[in-house]
Amino acid sequence: MSNDATTAGTGEDATRRYYDSGDVDAFYDAVWGGEDIHTGIYAHAREPIADASRRTVERLAARLEDHLSPGRSVLDLGSGYGGTARYLAGTFGCRVVALNLSAAQNERHHRANVDRGLDGLIEVVTGSFHDIPHADGQFDAVCSLEAFCHSDDRNRVLSEAARVLKPGGALAFTDIMAAEDTPPDTIRPAVSRLGVDALATPAFYRGRLTELGLADVEFDDLTDQLTTHYARLTEETTSRATELRGIISPAYVDRLLENLPLWVDATRDRRLRWGILSGTRRP
Repeated sequence: MSNDATTAGTGEDATRRYYDSGDVDAFYDAVWGGEDIHTGIYAHAREPIADASRRTVERLAARLEDHLSPGRSVLDLGSGYGGTARYLAGTFGCRVVALNLSAAQNERHHRANVDRGLDGLIEVVTGSFHDIPHADGQFDAVCSLEAFCHSDDRNRVLSEAARVLKPGGALAFTDIMAAEDTPPDTIRPAVSRLGVDALATPAFYRGRLTELGLADVEFDDLTDQLTTHYARLTEETTSRATELRGIISPAYVDRLLENLPLWVDATRDRRLRWGILSGTRRP
């Protein structure tokens, strides 16, 4: 991963274009449910994707629970449609700053907050997690769900996340990662849809978090869920292809039908990893 600001900026441009795309937005809304757009934790192989995705939010929140209460502040990096922010604010009464690159997603996020009476607890900010627009030590907790995989400079992302944590504050995030022994070229055809050439590994994240001064660094390995998730996405997209071509460009649907099986193969071959990483900033 590069530390070059230009590289990070290029990656951000690709991410912004991806999430501002009408096709991508319609796909996430129709297949994922438009609330939580990340890998799910499945109770069974046929569970709705939206239900499994919400369970991931709940499990991540459990890692932060001691830091979530009225008067506490949380930063959600790469907040998407705001499902995580609304869950945290609505369940725990904490204040949430939701930082996200996509202006289109942020507009939808804010509207949903207003509709649910949570706009007083959630501030939606358009910006980059490579340069978080907040002071050092401002947040009781920082979280993210599958946003860091879009970064070309994950060293910088983690440094920024640690910087804005209060002493004693907690960090928890999920990400799609490469297995430690996976050559980048073997997963590049799948991950190219994310706008990056390579993924981080669990060892990279654990090592970097420790270097940044976080204690109790843990990796809750949920890789088996990744296989179920991409099998469900492939199944849903395939079975609903005709319907989806009516709301998404047929060319985009065709690309999904080509790309999603690559993810299924990569997960079944154990070339990818997924789970929750967490740690606490030392007082």
